[in-house]
Amino acid sequence: MSRFVDLLSKPAREMGSYSPHFSVTPAPTEAQLIKLDSNENPFGPSLRAVKAVRTAMSSMHVYPDDNCIELRSALASRHRVRPEQVLVTAGSTGMLSLLCQTLLGPGLNAITSAVSFIVYGMAVHTVGAQLIETPLRDDRFDLDAIFRAINRDTRLVFLANPNNPTGTMLDAVAIDRFLAQVPAHVVVVLDEAYYDFAAHFAAVRKIEYSRSLDYVRQDANVVVLRTFSKAHGLAGLRVGYGLGPSELLGYCAHMANTYSVSSVAQAAALAALDDQSHVEHAVANNATQAQVLLEGLSELGYCVIPTTANFVYYDLGKDACGFATQLREQDISVRPLSAWGAPNCIRVTIGTPEQNKIFLKAACELTTRTR
Repeated sequence: MSRFVDLLSKPAREMGSYSPHFSVTPAPTEAQLIKLDSNENPFGPSLRAVKAVRTAMSSMHVYPDDNCIELRSALASRHRVRPEQVLVTAGSTGMLSLLCQTLLGPGLNAITSAVSFIVYGMAVHTVGAQLIETPLRDDRFDLDAIFRAINRDTRLVFLANPNNPTGTMLDAVAIDRFLAQVPAHVVVVLDEAYYDFAAHFAAVRKIEYSRSLDYVRQDANVVVLRTFSKAHGLAGLRVGYGLGPSELLGYCAHMANTYSVSSVAQAAALAALDDQSHVEHAVANNATQAQVLLEGLSELGYCVIPTTANFVYYDLGKDACGFATQLREQDISVRPLSAWGAPNCIRVTIGTPEQNKIFLKAACELTTRTR
């Protein structure tokens, strides 16, 4: 019996654990590991961001700008919104936590889909609220089911678009229709962490992906989440942001930890924002290599969902943890999804051509051996 168990809050007692990395022993060295488990940019950060970090490090003894004024201003200009409609946080997960702290509590609830971003549940349960999950329909969010689940105690709806881990997208028309029905006491969070990849796929497939910034400009009950962790390659610095109603973001800002976004992170994000060619390179590789993984895994007989993000979701038809463990023993790390409620499925980040080639070769050998 833990000596602290009687002292814990109810959410802390009931909270499940989540490890952002899938690991087995012995773990390979970082140099050996082909890391395809966390949807990071395989090309790393922009060289401009690296240079900005080196410059910012000389002022590490000074506290950062707590209001991230320069970065907020740049983001507001980029997205054509007012600076007060932007809140910079420690990753987009930081914004999720602030929304839950600001709008939720015991007796209240948030709604999302099953098999979606696992941090939604963590952020909701931390404040003692309930997370309601509706089933997927054809591997996508069922917006009708989500709407039916809304009740007088609902304050937040989380729509990951594209969804992590399935990689599926809701188009702009479907979201328009959904938002038109949502009651005024509910804030809809459009989580667009994979925006750059999704926008590219949508353009190629002639789909209208997102009108999210229109909702922000209209001051709707919508908060849009974006991050520098994916296409910009700054996952290790933890910098993201929310776009939404200035009044709501002001309340969220009151809940934020002081100096939660470092000066180094702010400098890197500003530089990365101006290096569009780095983002375009990552997006172009992602589009080409998504097709390589789709075809390669399909040839192995797996059910693969066409992605709109920087990862591929596929069904093994058997326990995914064992398969992932065997890959890890070959210095390849992918994400088994039992914690997401999909025990037979794997999410693999789209890597460089060489990384994907090695992954597919190992997956082919394991598949042949275990059939």
